[in-house]
Amino acid sequence: MKTLRYYVFGYVVFRNGESVDRPIPIVTDRPMSTAHEINYRLAFDLAPIGMVLSRNRTIVDCNQRLCEMFGASREQLMGQTFQLLYPSADEYERTGQRITPILNARGVYADDRVMKRVDGRFKGETFWCHVTGRALNREAPHEAGIWTFEDLSARKPVKAELTAREREVAAHLMDGLTSKAIGKALGISHRTVEIYRVKLMRKYQASGAADLIQKLMRG
Repeated sequence: MKTLRYYVFGYVVFRNGESVDRPIPIVTDRPMSTAHEINYRLAFDLAPIGMVLSRNRTIVDCNQRLCEMFGASREQLMGQTFQLLYPSADEYERTGQRITPILNARGVYADDRVMKRVDGRFKGETFWCHVTGRALNREAPHEAGIWTFEDLSARKPVKAELTAREREVAAHLMDGLTSKAIGKALGISHRTVEIYRVKLMRKYQASGAADLIQKLMRG
């Protein structure tokens, strides 16, 4: 008999990737007495890393750390697409296209990318963020997912003014990808990647490829 896995966060319940409206028991390997002692809502809200539950790239729920990170309230974020957190609509669209086949194959995805503060004191500020996600249904990876966001600005600030494409190329360079591999990932030629690499070297006043990566890592 097929085992159904349930993921419960607050009032949102996912059953094998599909949201349901009624409470369902949690499937766990722990003894039931231990499971009942855990307040999952509180654990989600107070987690030291930003967390989001999504459906079709729309924020269904998020925790306190994510709100603090982006300078917005839960009410401002819930019901909004992830585009709100990106510096540009192009980056939002291209990221969605890029991660789909990876989520299809592995069910998980992670990278460093530049995001944007939504509101508050630092509204509009861009910052490096480590993003990790898991699709609850690999066949339809954006249908329902769990995502975490870690603010990297303390150790990797954004210092240079970069275009959307330059930010994408920079992120892949820091992952150690070659121009050919970056071109394949972004759907552009390796020669175009080299043009962006030269632009990045000029903006960061880097003496070579290794120096550029070091300076990108430092922001």
